Amino acid sequence: MTHNDSRPIADTDELGWPVGFRAYTGNGGLRASGDDLSIVASDRPSVSAAMFTRSRFAGPAVMISRAHAAGGRLRAVTTLAQNANVATGRQGEENAAEVVGRVAAILGVPADAVLIGSTGVIGRPLPMAALRAHLEATAGRGTAAFEAGPLDVARAMMTTDTRPKTSTRTLGAARIVGVAKGVGMLEPDMATMLAYVFTDAELSPAELDGALRGAVEKTFNCLSVDTDTSTSDTVAALANGAAGPVDVAAFSAALTEVCLDLTEQLASDGEGASKLLRVTVGQAADHAQAKRVAKSVVNSPLVKTAVHGADPNWGRVVMAIGKNTEDTDIEPEKVTVRFGGTEVYPAEPSAGTLEKLAETMRQDEVDITIGLGIGDATATVYGCDLTEGYIRVNADYTT
Repeated sequence: MTHNDSRPIADTDELGWPVGFRAYTGNGGLRASGDDLSIVASDRPSVSAAMFTRSRFAGPAVMISRAHAAGGRLRAVTTLAQNANVATGRQGEENAAEVVGRVAAILGVPADAVLIGSTGVIGRPLPMAALRAHLEATAGRGTAAFEAGPLDVARAMMTTDTRPKTSTRTLGAARIVGVAKGVGMLEPDMATMLAYVFTDAELSPAELDGALRGAVEKTFNCLSVDTDTSTSDTVAALANGAAGPVDVAAFSAALTEVCLDLTEQLASDGEGASKLLRVTVGQAADHAQAKRVAKSVVNSPLVKTAVHGADPNWGRVVMAIGKNTEDTDIEPEKVTVRFGGTEVYPAEPSAGTLEKLAETMRQDEVDITIGLGIGDATATVYGCDLTEGYIRVNADYTT
């Protein structure tokens, strides 16, 4: 295999971590049972890149991590699940900093080499007594504690997720492993939920940063479950160079594949979701317009419920397109809409075709394609249907 080869691996734990990375998971008292704390670390210096939510209520984890990530030299990521530690005041800041310090001590690295993610209920303090006891016990075990695989870490990060999310690619001698969580409160802005990528490829901080930002813009920033931007969104990539140099363009393409795979897993596991929804807008004046129109469709509750009911109601799609009132260059007579590969507007389908369209929309993945007839720009966004399950999950989230 050459350095330009990129291929998926079916079983992430079969692949394991890239060379030089190790991980730990355990129960730190954040939830009643199951692992809720994870640490992934490089045993050698690494370069890093990260992106964060721009929410005005960003939590202490984001604020600390943003400062630590600025140096581009992160060596570890620790995640607390089930508690966002947001809107918890000065004590929340001190608690997050203490967790980072304890993890750094376990690893023998500077505190500013550790990124922290925290996800779950907003407004509740961390259970510090339990966390302290757990981290002290972990420190006593030393490197023997670091035996977790990518799936273990992905599971430990979960909150309302129904399944762990991992993705891998190989690039010559180098490997890329990604883990992610998040199924609700997803309308990304510079990042989304929690997603981490680890690689043994050798890259400069600038090369890794450029690759990550390019990948996020095409993938995580094109994802929406419910239009709500989280207070804790974080995406980070660490590269320790153990596998040697790679072609940067090939690495960027493979990283984008990992991020896209994770994006589609997140969308299809949206809270209460039963289907993955892809909306592609083409023939737009520019990428921004294509993405804007696509988001208006994927975020429409009426479109999402039609997809859930397998109802090929194209009227809801043109309604959602029409909401973009400032895009005065959108003219109805130039617009086309397709469900699957079948045009539904302006050429309204026959009665026989409608039944075929309903069958198309009963599938686990539904594609809606729109042509604006203006230019040649394209964007694809990712979401899910809207079901009774979303209401059930969120109506009693804290009780």
